[in-house]
Amino acid sequence: MARVKNWYNNQSKSASFIWFISLLIFYAIFRMASKHSPPLSSFKDVPVSNGERLKLYEKMSRDLDEHGTLFLKHGETSQSLLLSDLFDMKNGSVTPALKAAIPPVRANVLHLSTEYSLPISKAVRDVFSPTLSEVIWFQNSERYHFSMFHASHHISPVPASEEEVEAEVDAVKSVVNQLCPATILLDRVVLTSTGVLLGCWQVISGTDPVTIRSKLRNALPRAPEKQLYAPAILHTSLARILGHPKNSSKETNVDSELKHFHELVARLNSRIVGTKVATVSELWYVEEYDVLALALDGKMKIRRFQFGCSKA
Repeated sequence: MARVKNWYNNQSKSASFIWFISLLIFYAIFRMASKHSPPLSSFKDVPVSNGERLKLYEKMSRDLDEHGTLFLKHGETSQSLLLSDLFDMKNGSVTPALKAAIPPVRANVLHLSTEYSLPISKAVRDVFSPTLSEVIWFQNSERYHFSMFHASHHISPVPASEEEVEAEVDAVKSVVNQLCPATILLDRVVLTSTGVLLGCWQVISGTDPVTIRSKLRNALPRAPEKQLYAPAILHTSLARILGHPKNSSKETNVDSELKHFHELVARLNSRIVGTKVATVSELWYVEEYDVLALALDGKMKIRRFQFGCSKA
């Protein structure tokens, strides 16, 4: 019995020592993280916004099943533009049908560096090219972006003189100086009923999209009241599908094609989701002189601004 008691006492002392050392390590890490992090107020809305994004992404994930493959019927995009007006499919390839945007669209977007976009773009091409190479448009990996706020868009155009544009640029720059770099994680990839393959992201730390959009709204009072996207959403277009897979025939039914698209999306998700963590620290003020110039490699003018708040 004495031996058991001594063994128990020794074990308790060992456990207490390990617990004490663990506590010291945790405290040291916590102090280090606190010292090198931006003020809590810069990303206090992140947990709430992540919940809102999760609901949005769940809804987007159901869109293809609920509405079907509208893109195979040459329907509209999510921005109410006809796919047939945006692309030409000739000789086994897809090319943009560029059209002038009058007045130019003025968009504020977050840029995803090629450090992160190139591996994602390669994975998208590897998975989707074998059966869709003749009917798919891949987003330029140098133009991967997250749309934040429009000073003018095609649904509610707001014309601006050169002086007014420069005033907007100055206002946007003042906002960007207040933003902290955002660390983001790829939550999932979804294919919408309009044929857009989207990367949907969550925020780990930094200034949340909700805050960015709110600040831009205050800085750009002439902007359209109705914006194109939900305040919390953080997504980037990866590709646009315009037609049937190569293995389709007149006998192929809708369900089998839908199953094929789901399999491709699942394959891509298993390859990249949860493994892609990125840092976003640059905002672009873009004047799009062609409709959807950022998405279609059209004519545009880009002003680049680095976030002013540093985590260091």
